[in-house]
This record gives sequence, structure tokens and C-alpha cells, in this order.
Amino acid sequence: MSNHEHQESAHKPLQRKEMSRRQFLSYTLGGTTAFMMGGAVLPMVRFAVDPLLEKKTEGTFVKVVEESKITTDPQEFKFQIHQVDGWYVSDPELSAWVSKDANNKIFALSPICKHLGCTIAWNAKGKDEYDCPCHDARYTKDGKNITVAPNPLDEYEVKIENGFVYLGPVKPNSRVG
Repeated sequence: MSNHEHQESAHKPLQRKEMSRRQFLSYTLGGTTAFMMGGAVLPMVRFAVDPLLEKKTEGTFVKVVEESKITTDPQEFKFQIHQVDGWYVSDPELSAWVSKDANNKIFALSPICKHLGCTIAWNAKGKDEYDCPCHDARYTKDGKNITVAPNPLDEYEVKIENGFVYLGPVKPNSRVG
């Protein structure tokens, strides 16, 4: 670049890039469209995420059996709970093994084996134990694991009210150490 060209380019005013009408309209319409799409999409996102943000409520108790019908031998009782999972509402049937301990305190055990989730039965082999028919897991009357299963049976929260036994949510077994 010669000295003369250098001087001419130094004295030229800088050319500003101006936005054309077409660019202005493109940016304006694009921004407006994005804003409107956000307004349409936001309620859908809220609808999808809302059940995850809901606070979990305390488990409800379900009336299962009259208190007078409970003996020291475990008996299986079936009951239904009303559950809402996101948008899915169902009334599944559950069961529990309910009995009295040596102090006449009523307790209820979950029938779900802690080994692989099979359903256990009481005294199936005549040994006064809970037995899993699938993998031969065995439990004591209190739900303590004897063989195969790594953990004791879960128990239900129990509430006695007006002569009836009510069962609540399942919790880890507190009867065995």
C-alpha cells in the first residue's frame, strides 16, 4: 500500500453498516414469533412439570377389618387404596398379613418378599413362618428374614379407631432389630 493510498483511507469516514428494511422486518417478525411461541409453549411445559412439583401428602389410612377379628395367627386381608400418580388415578387392591403380638398389639406386614418381590404366604409348609413359594425365602411371624431374603418384610402403619383396624403407608420393619 502506497503512502498516498494510506492517507486516503485514513481520511475516509467509516462506513456504518446499516440495517436494511428486509433485515429489520426479519428481526421484528422473528422476535414476535419467538415471543408468541413462548406464550404457547410455557403452559404446556407447566402442565408436564406440575405433578413433579406437587408436595407429597401424608399417606392416608384405609379401614381394613374389625379389631375383634384379629388373632395371634396372621390372617391375610385385602383392601383398596385410592392413589393418584401424576394424572393417572387408580384403586389398586393390596393385601396385608395382620395379627397380634405377645403383648396383644396389632401389627400388619406387607406380603411382598424382600428377595425378588414375590408374594409370601403364612404357614405354607407347616412351620409357623412366612414362606416365599418362588425362591424359598422364609420369615418369622414378626417378618424377620430367616433365609434367602436380604431384609425383613416391610410393615404397614397401623391405627386402631372405633373398633376398626386402619392401615396406612408401608414403612421399614420396626419389629425386628
